[in-house]
Amino acid sequence: MPKALFLDRDGTLIIDKVYLADPAGVEIIPGTATALRRARALGYQLFLFTNQSGIGRGYHTIEDTHRVNARLEEMLGLPAPVFDGVCIAPEGPGEPLVYRKPSPRFILETIERHRLDPGACWMVGDAASDLAAAAAAGIRAAAVRTGKIDPALLPEVAAGRVPVFDDLSAFVATLS
Repeated sequence: MPKALFLDRDGTLIIDKVYLADPAGVEIIPGTATALRRARALGYQLFLFTNQSGIGRGYHTIEDTHRVNARLEEMLGLPAPVFDGVCIAPEGPGEPLVYRKPSPRFILETIERHRLDPGACWMVGDAASDLAAAAAAGIRAAAVRTGKIDPALLPEVAAGRVPVFDDLSAFVATLS
């Protein structure tokens, strides 16, 4: 069965600028393109899974987010499409969780749709919601230190249940 990486955007692939709506503000974290290229070469499908509460809060639109994602893909310089699927979770605070992490819905639907092996899938991110979505979906999780939160402060990391890597490149270097 196929394997996959579910990748958080802000703080994992690009510098987290909070409510980023302008494609000109996209800054890719060094080594990201190389890591994604290596993951593809190892046979991993890539899925972008991003919470964008700025949409639900009215700070920007879904179209803004699509433009930011398009700029990300352009800057990566990899064959398009870079991602086999994209989930933009627009729910704001106080709204019922549908796709917003920690909801596992996108992961579970994608595993079924693409006939992925859950044991060969990872969620990679920089926040507790990323790790919780992985746990709820029954896949493995990895935390990266490229976000705004020190992963050592996350309970899953402190308990030794989730490995921590300096960045996406360091994580992908451990894959086979």
